[in-house]
This record gives sequence, C-alpha cells and structure tokens, in this order.
Amino acid sequence: MSLKSLFGISEEDPEKNPRKRNLVSNRQIAEIDHALLWSVLSLLSIGLIMVYSASIVIAGESAATKHQSLFYVIRHCIFLGIGFVGAITAFQIKIDFWKKIAPLLFFSSVIVLALVLIPGIGKNVNGATRWISLGFFNIQPSELVKIFSVLYAASYVERKFENMHELKIFLPILALIVLLGALLLLEPDFGAFVVIISIFMGILFLGGFRAGPFFGVIAFLLAAFALLISSSPYRRARVFGFMDPWEDAFGKGYQLSHSLIAFGRGEISGVGLGASVEKLFYLPEAHTDFLMAVLAEEMGLIGVCVVIFLFSLIVYRAFKIGWNCVLLNKVYESLVSMGIGIWLGIQAFFNMGVNMGLLPTKGLTLPLMSFGGSGIVVNCIGLAILLRIDWENRNLIRKSR
Repeated sequence: MSLKSLFGISEEDPEKNPRKRNLVSNRQIAEIDHALLWSVLSLLSIGLIMVYSASIVIAGESAATKHQSLFYVIRHCIFLGIGFVGAITAFQIKIDFWKKIAPLLFFSSVIVLALVLIPGIGKNVNGATRWISLGFFNIQPSELVKIFSVLYAASYVERKFENMHELKIFLPILALIVLLGALLLLEPDFGAFVVIISIFMGILFLGGFRAGPFFGVIAFLLAAFALLISSSPYRRARVFGFMDPWEDAFGKGYQLSHSLIAFGRGEISGVGLGASVEKLFYLPEAHTDFLMAVLAEEMGLIGVCVVIFLFSLIVYRAFKIGWNCVLLNKVYESLVSMGIGIWLGIQAFFNMGVNMGLLPTKGLTLPLMSFGGSGIVVNCIGLAILLRIDWENRNLIRKSR
C-alpha cells in the first residue's frame, strides 16, 4: 500500500495528475513558505510584547527576581535567541538524517524525563517536579519528548506502513504511552501527557491505522483519563473548579475566575496595551499559562481573534505541506509535517480553552508566546523542521520540471 492510495490519489503519471500539476505550477516560485514563516514571526513578536506587559510589575516587586522589572523579558529574549540559533541549525539538517536519529532522540528524551523524578536532579516548582536545573535556566524534558515523539512516531509508522491495518502494530506504541503516562503523571504533568497522546494517536490515524480499533483505543484512553481524574483529589478539584469557578472563587476557582474577569474586561478592543489590572498580582502565572487572558484584557476580542487566526494558519500550512508530501509519495515527511501541526494545534487549543474556561486547568503554555525557555526553543526547532520539509519539496519539484 502506498501513501497515495491511502489518501485516494491516483498513481498515474504526475504530468497527467491535475493535483500534481497544481502543486508544480503554484509552488515553484518562492524558496520557503512565507505564510508559515510570517505567522510564526508574528506570534513570537506578539508573545514578546505580552510577556513584557504581563511580567514587568510582578518582576519588579518580586524578591526572587531581585526586583528587576525586565527580568523575565531579558530571559525571554535570550531564549528567543537560542531558539533562532536552534531553528537555523535544524533547518540545515536533511530530513533523512532526522529520520535516522529519531529513535535515539526519542528514547534519550524519555531517559531525561525519568531523571526528573530522581531526588536532587529534578527541580520542584509550585508542587510539580518537571524541570532539571542547568544553572542559568531550567530545562523541561517533557518539551523535548513532544517534538521527538513526532519524529519517532512518524518513523515507526513509515517502517510499519504496509501492516498498519494490524492491531499488533499498536501494541509497542501503547507500551510507550503507558510508560510516558507513568513518568508524566508522577511529575505531575497531565497536560503534556494529553499532548503527547494526541501526537501518537494522530500520526497513527494519518498513517492508516484502522478506524475501528483506533476509536476503540480512544474510548479506552478516555475511560483511563476519567479514572485518573476520579482517583486524584487534586485533579477532581480542578475539574469541579472548571465546571463552576464562582462557587469557590477564592479557592479552587480563583485562577479561572480571574482569567474570565480579564476576558470580560477586554470586551471588543481591550483596555489598552499595558493597562491590564488582572496581571497586578490577581491572576497567577499571568506571563506563562495565562498569557492569553492578559492579551484578551489588553487587546480584546480583536487581539484574541488575530492570535487564533495565526495559529490556525500555522496548522493549515503544516497540513498543506504534509499533503504536498503525500503527492510526492514521501511518507515520513508527510507524517512529520502533520504531526507538528497536531502538536502545536492541540497545545494552543488546550491553553486557550483553559484561559477561556472551556477546559480544566492543564498547566500548558501557549506555544511560541508564553514565557518559558524549553518550550520556545523546541517550538522554533519544530517549525524549522517543517520549513525544511517544505524547502526540500520545492527543490524536488524544481528538479523534476
């Protein structure tokens, strides 16, 4: 079975294939995908502005930052610089090389994820042990696992592509999901677990895993999530706080209630950049997990819609690049492209959903925008890989003409 047949594309001569002719005629001019690139740069720029706005008061009043009001902004700029260097480096690497080292990268990241749980190595922040301190900054291994899960899952599906209809193909992936789930829930980092499961399941489905067993596995995972939530008082409190934050607005519903107040104050056009009230020690994690709430308060519905549009455009371009790989019969590249779209799309969706009160609090940052070293660097590298795939596609098309 070929990738084209999986998506119902004829194997006829490319010159007689209207889809292929359209691919050649419309995509041979530009060297890179400018829509994707400018969307990414726009979100990074908006994120930098909002991190500055959301953190300047907190940093200036905190003894932990030595009352340096620009503490978080300077660190965010440093992480952006590291991210740009990482992105440029990643773009220079051929996708075939990423495919060869994908298993090594993935299992190495799992080992690093396990190191977090060793006393003396993992760093505890706000009751969660998710970081390893490297002195100047902390590394969050779960962020590495996300991108390497995309690369590994795509390589696994490509190797097993001809037998993806068999249920036994899923068993090794299930074992990995259980292992990752155990490690992440011990931290705890339920949000990262949801994103990683979405990556694996999405790539398996796109790779041709049968619909019946696939939805059976989804039902099993949903039941497992329900069991995890019901067995933990902490997670139950989060769910109940999400369902009615106003019932205990000064307790378990405190963070969400203030996030909703921020959205309400923003109305259509916002209260103005820098004029947020909720960031003044009312809304916890205003520059990280709840950056979107501060943006909504200061830029209003218009700002929120712009951010949603930019994320939607990134996901669309990721799937479009993946579709072009399908037309070129490039299995691994297509799955990596769509996997990156799933990863960023799911994480952005969950973060925005939490900020808007549509989903329980997960502890997920907003990709490309929230303050956080590991997340920004990994996001930039992942998108550089996506741009590299598109660049290789364009070069292949030019040579074939």
